[in-house]
Amino acid sequence: MKQIYTYGSYLREKFGAKVYKVGINISGFTCPNIDGTVAKGGCTFCENDSFSASRDEVQELKGFHLNLDSKENLFLEKQLLQLEQQFSAISKYQRSKYGAQKFLVYFQSFTNTYAPFETLKALYEKALSLDDVVGLSIGTRSDSITHETLAYLSKLAKTKEIWIEFGIQSVYDITLDKINRGHDSANVKEWILKSKEAGVNVCGHLIFGLPGETQEMMLETSKQAYQWGINSVKYHPLYIVKRTALANEYSRGEFKPIGEELYLDTLIKSILMKPENVTIQRVTAGINNDSLLAPQWCRDKNEQIKHINKALKKVGLKY
Repeated sequence: MKQIYTYGSYLREKFGAKVYKVGINISGFTCPNIDGTVAKGGCTFCENDSFSASRDEVQELKGFHLNLDSKENLFLEKQLLQLEQQFSAISKYQRSKYGAQKFLVYFQSFTNTYAPFETLKALYEKALSLDDVVGLSIGTRSDSITHETLAYLSKLAKTKEIWIEFGIQSVYDITLDKINRGHDSANVKEWILKSKEAGVNVCGHLIFGLPGETQEMMLETSKQAYQWGINSVKYHPLYIVKRTALANEYSRGEFKPIGEELYLDTLIKSILMKPENVTIQRVTAGINNDSLLAPQWCRDKNEQIKHINKALKKVGLKY
């Protein structure tokens, strides 16, 4: 049985230690697909409140949002404090629970290059100064990163482990329009190629089960993402949560979520066509609370992983 090349394995090989990602949510960050710059309302599957800051949120930051054109950031010191406090709490837990030794600070919620350069530089440098931090992973959109920011990340990447995580989702513009993505596939390709050229590692997020997509389309997205040279991949099934545009479509009978059997088959086929050097960071996703509408198989992640491993075993792989 062949072990799938996971992101954790890659980090252990490179650093000779247990390296964990510390997910950070910084108040004041939003998305150009929410604030009206490219669209309003966000992607149809996105429940914006789920990206609210953590429970240690500084009260004064509520309602404060940055974008690429923001002239000043009066709350930068509070954001830096928020970063430090979240990292301290989460890394402490990861050390005691999992034996973590080193860390990547993962700027996770919303679009984490969608702010003035000086704000980004201050946050990234603060993150890199924290105890046992070896690098950054920055979740963003391809239409929300500037050449200045990329050049800075390129410089950091000469001595640190620097990753950009782009939501590819689909290479079909008709699908991106349906989910109100706000940019086309060519834009994603452009910035993945630029990031690679700059020496920055790229993780691509792929969603299976998007509205109107056949399995052939899902696999074509995987194929093209690999061809663009992504270094790592996260696979997600599309699930429906309350208070989203997709939930409204579902309630009207206009959208049917992907079944587990089709998801498993698509996932295995996508993994089998994946280049050996591309690591896997995630094979599924879901949520186990009352916000989940469908599909119900996305509720129990342990069951999902059990079924994924069973399917992988049939082709001689294990996760």
